[in-house]
Amino acid sequence: MRIVCIGGGPAGLFFSIVMKTARPGAAITVFERNRPNDTFGWGVVFSDQTLGNIAAADPITYERIVAEFVHWDDIDIHYRGRTIRAGGQGFAGIARKKLLQILQERARELGVDLRFETEATEADKAGADVAVIADGANSAIRRAHAQTFGTTLQHGRNRYIWLGTHQRFDAFTFAFERTEHGWFQVHAYQFDADTGTVIVECREETWRAAGLDAASVDESLAFCERLFAPYLGGHGLMSNARHLANPWIGFVLVDNARWYDGNRVLIGDAAHTAHFSIGSGTKLALEDAIGLARALDRNPERERAFAEYEAERRIEVLRLQNAARNSTEWFENVARYASLEPEQFAYSLLTRSQRLGHDNLRLRDRAYVDSLEAWLARSAGAERPVPPMFTPLRLRALELRNRVVVSPMAMYSCVDGTPNDFYLVHLGARAQGGAGLVFTEMTCVAPDARISPGCAGMYRAEHVAGWTRIVDFVHAYTDAKIALQLGHAGPKGSTQRGWEEPDEPLRDGNWPLLGPSPIAFGERNQIPRAMTRDDMDRVKAQFVRAAEMGAACGFDLLELHCAHGYLLSSFITPLTNQRTDAYGGTLENCLRYPLEVFAALRAVWPAHLPMSVRISATDWVPGGITPDDALVVARAFHDAGADLIDVSAGQTSRAARPVYGRMFQTPFSDAIRNELGIATMAVGNITDADMVNGIIASGRADLVALARPHLADPYFTLHAAAQLGYDEQRWPNPYLPGREQLLRTLRRTAALAEVTQ
Repeated sequence: MRIVCIGGGPAGLFFSIVMKTARPGAAITVFERNRPNDTFGWGVVFSDQTLGNIAAADPITYERIVAEFVHWDDIDIHYRGRTIRAGGQGFAGIARKKLLQILQERARELGVDLRFETEATEADKAGADVAVIADGANSAIRRAHAQTFGTTLQHGRNRYIWLGTHQRFDAFTFAFERTEHGWFQVHAYQFDADTGTVIVECREETWRAAGLDAASVDESLAFCERLFAPYLGGHGLMSNARHLANPWIGFVLVDNARWYDGNRVLIGDAAHTAHFSIGSGTKLALEDAIGLARALDRNPERERAFAEYEAERRIEVLRLQNAARNSTEWFENVARYASLEPEQFAYSLLTRSQRLGHDNLRLRDRAYVDSLEAWLARSAGAERPVPPMFTPLRLRALELRNRVVVSPMAMYSCVDGTPNDFYLVHLGARAQGGAGLVFTEMTCVAPDARISPGCAGMYRAEHVAGWTRIVDFVHAYTDAKIALQLGHAGPKGSTQRGWEEPDEPLRDGNWPLLGPSPIAFGERNQIPRAMTRDDMDRVKAQFVRAAEMGAACGFDLLELHCAHGYLLSSFITPLTNQRTDAYGGTLENCLRYPLEVFAALRAVWPAHLPMSVRISATDWVPGGITPDDALVVARAFHDAGADLIDVSAGQTSRAARPVYGRMFQTPFSDAIRNELGIATMAVGNITDADMVNGIIASGRADLVALARPHLADPYFTLHAAAQLGYDEQRWPNPYLPGREQLLRTLRRTAALAEVTQ
């Protein structure tokens, strides 16, 4: 097998090592345009997982790398004159130049042909059985074949400069300084006995305002030395990028729809990038190298090997890119978090990628988490430290015992809109399960406002009686509060139940639909009639009547559903609102009718009780609502009197392409809460108590709504309290023997785990 590797960075070199180890007879040539010791970075950070993968792939390389490591355990966060330290992080660093030297030496030992200051010719590439494209994020070969690979490039909002210093850091160091131009931040760490990496980062507009877009290398160094002098111990900063006209660069997120074509295959930064703030670039490069080499060794057929490599690696890459996206957004929006106290600012930073959870932080440094929980409890008015999810919350006169919410979930089980015994048991059980707040499903304000014939309503006297029975049960037998969510299905109405063909029209018995414009939700859905002013007045009156009925039932909170493509949501998004009157066009106009409805509800809903609004923070469709638009939408409802924004996303168009992942909608809640100072509720793939604790502790939301977890476990909150050792969560008196048995079981399980460790 003849292999040509384009690029002599970590990806290309380690691939040649692993491949040559597996196939000693393979002829492998590495072409690198730069000299052997040229490098434009400083240090490289490794995790234990990556080191384990290296050790399994080539123990000799592993031993040589480990011998050069600098280890540290702590993270220091310098912010507003405070230093907060979190331990147990377990980092290891090495000079990038040293890493390259180790890889070069090992490759030569194995017989790899290394050619520096040499460009591969077309004949070299074409004549190889495999051409490994490992020439980095700016890969010339990938650019030349961008259409074939399906390359997309997304530019970040920040500029950064990668520097060195002889200051010794005894912890991974983050430092934040506010200037007249905006925020600057430092990422710094030690990577050998006397040298450390210092990355200075800021927003593009801040960089320009400070005049750094026109600064020389020396001028940039001087600026950074002055700004971050308190953390440099009198040492200067060094640059190895003097070949650049301006040493400040921007991060580019590289993605490729396809990683191989013919004999060419992409690895490392040529295939994908992930922001440096999660230290994953070298990790991904080395693990790509391992994955490709093993796939080629397993499969004599090149096409199959490439396909296996891509399928195996793409999952891990997407996982890390999602985490890196969250981390990138955090550092691009430091000003968003400037109002947080240092304790919460530091926690938000530590958990920014959403990979590191509350329990994991506690395992790493119990004292740090205990101090954070004590501060958080004091801030929330709790009498003693408690897990974040059990801190109380007050909205107007409503007091919630904890931050767990049973999310609105359509059950499709009403008859003519009337909640029956199923709803009493369903909502009653979840209220008994310990959640602070329980929501009804979207309760529709008229028969033709329903999603399906099985949906709940609030437009007949029977509905008031049915809901009052449920509300009275919740208030009499639990500590939970109960909220009414009102909505109108609009263009998504007259559809089948969720377990049939969701969002598709009824097989018979359909009713006419309304919408802002005559645009159907899907090919099979009806085209709604564009609403007239009379229609708007009639529907608004239906909402008002339903709110008055809800108040008579004794609900504690009222939510207006303006998300997921239902009627009011369909006014907000330009995907379905193409009106040319005062209710269409600009976002301000598109919001006009939903705000009219909200104002009418606020006028009749008791002033001492809160109201919330559910919004879709993005349509995930080009030309639709964006996260920046969501800030405008949230502010408008808050200014109109909303006490809480329930932040969901999508479901407004069949063309949506959501970016899924753990807590994938929480960043939208984070932005609204911390940009605007508005209370929010987070929802979306939040599955356990650890996630809830992390969201609340970091200030990403004030409440956390869980849907599917509460379907699987109505007693989610009671079980979480037992597992966390929180004794003040009230259980129904008849269930106390079950609580004691659960606690005994948990204690036995913990004791057994200690014995087996």
